Amino acid sequence: MPAEAYDVIVVGGGTAGAFAAATVASEGLSVALLERKSEDERGHIACGDAVKGKSTFPDTIDLDYLREESFTNESITSARFENPQSGESLDFGFGGVTGAVVDRKRYGEVLLEETDRQGATINYDTVVHDVIQDDRVRGVKATRNGSVTNYEAEIVIDAAGALSLLQDKADFSESTFDTNVNYTQFCSAYREVIELDEPVDWADTLVFKPTEELGYLWYFPRSATEINVGLGFQMNKPPMKLVEVLKDDLKKRAEFAGARVKNKLGAALPTRRPYDSAVAPGYLAVGDAAAHVNPITGGGIPGAANAGYWAANAAIAAIEAGTPDDEDALWEYNHQVMTGFGKRFAAMDLYNIWGSGTELDEILDVVTKLPAEHFAETVAKSGSTAMGMATKVKTAVKTFGHWGMLYDLHRVNQKATELKTIYDDYPTTASGLADWQQRRDDVLDEVYEITGADPKY
Repeated sequence: MPAEAYDVIVVGGGTAGAFAAATVASEGLSVALLERKSEDERGHIACGDAVKGKSTFPDTIDLDYLREESFTNESITSARFENPQSGESLDFGFGGVTGAVVDRKRYGEVLLEETDRQGATINYDTVVHDVIQDDRVRGVKATRNGSVTNYEAEIVIDAAGALSLLQDKADFSESTFDTNVNYTQFCSAYREVIELDEPVDWADTLVFKPTEELGYLWYFPRSATEINVGLGFQMNKPPMKLVEVLKDDLKKRAEFAGARVKNKLGAALPTRRPYDSAVAPGYLAVGDAAAHVNPITGGGIPGAANAGYWAANAAIAAIEAGTPDDEDALWEYNHQVMTGFGKRFAAMDLYNIWGSGTELDEILDVVTKLPAEHFAETVAKSGSTAMGMATKVKTAVKTFGHWGMLYDLHRVNQKATELKTIYDDYPTTASGLADWQQRRDDVLDEVYEITGADPKY
């Protein structure tokens, strides 16, 4: 069986994989990126396409080129929450900053162009089907053009997406790598890109509409006449007929009369906290493969970009030190994720747990009566926030009849703040993980008691 050897193998050519491979190559190490899609299909990924707020990307690639080529709408200043029962809408701004919507395929193409420009080897039409491992992961087996090849490396970076096959094949029993993962912690999603004859009057707004099964519809304007529309549901709930639900909602919107579908695609994505540890000897996981996704909105582009960059730097440092088989040599990557966006995503996961133990009708009735800024800050931005006394009084009057539920939400909010503090104390070495997990799990037990929800992990 033929073999190819590199310093690093990256599996998957999405955001995290491209940033990882580009970073490794930019530092002069050899790296191969293995992508199952053809070169023509590169970048074609089911995604909402939105980049919200002050998102930052590593400068390993030409960010100006990326923006010029793929950011189609950089005028997003607000979001809209639609109540499907009352017909009411809740609008809130982004605090003076702007978000963007991208052409996801062109975005992906540019990332891979830049990865190639940095000197990485990119193999398209390459399907990985096994892991090479002894005392640590040493590479992968893949089929390309009908031929099976061993791709050997000092370190493998898993950017293979949600429920990665590599994690089914690798043996993590002697590592800290998080294996407390199952399909019920994920979401099934479907999206279409549609084209309109007349512009919408909300081209500066991201529109969200809750659905059954802890899901939501989205309407994200790539431009005033090209809209990314989609929805998803959590896999711990009964299956939803995604295409039918989306079509039914589109028919109810006058602005979509005569709309033409340009593209359609489905996917799975994490709606859970980031992995407690995404490293093992010779191995790191990034992006969707490590649940680096906002569990409320499904947004994962900026987190994936940074995770790929951080993982690559950890891999480079370990290879140069001759310690790719040492988890502690890779641990800084875990620490950067958890004390960075990881703590915010973990806090937001508590609202997902709260939602699973609360009736949708009651959630919708209360949410539209909360102050817009409070709702946005709590659930969509930071994961926790405080409410002033005057606002508390006004909210109490409006939400009469739901005080018990609102009190539970207040207590979950307190636990989210506490949880973020625990994530700030994420251990600096693998030896401290078990004690840290116990502190975190104590908070989760209290959340389950408050919400009545079934344990998620």
